[in-house]
Amino acid sequence: MDWKVIKTKAEYNKALKRTMAIFQAEPGTSESDELELLLVLIKDYEDKHIVLPEVDPIDAIKLKMEERGLKAKDLEPLIGSKGHVSSILSGRRELTLKMAQKLKDYLQLPADIFMHTA
Repeated sequence: MDWKVIKTKAEYNKALKRTMAIFQAEPGTSESDELELLLVLIKDYEDKHIVLPEVDPIDAIKLKMEERGLKAKDLEPLIGSKGHVSSILSGRRELTLKMAQKLKDYLQLPADIFMHTA
């Protein structure tokens, strides 16, 4: 199939369906080349037309803590006292840039999660 820039939702869905059908293509084959092209076209369409909701950094921190079985006391070396950690997690205090940097590294979170608050 001759693929072109994806401009409509229908074209996007068709490209996604084809991508899933050839996702296991062997490298060096024409299907592999088609898959690479489709991935570029799909990303281009998504970048232009799909807006992801903004993630609250505190929610992301809490989710990572839950995933890893961490407690608030585990963040004390990064944030400060028990009361300070509690204030941050409850939203009563704002994250500082220094805290955001430490939490990003410790919890392996993308930096852009912290951009609108830190």
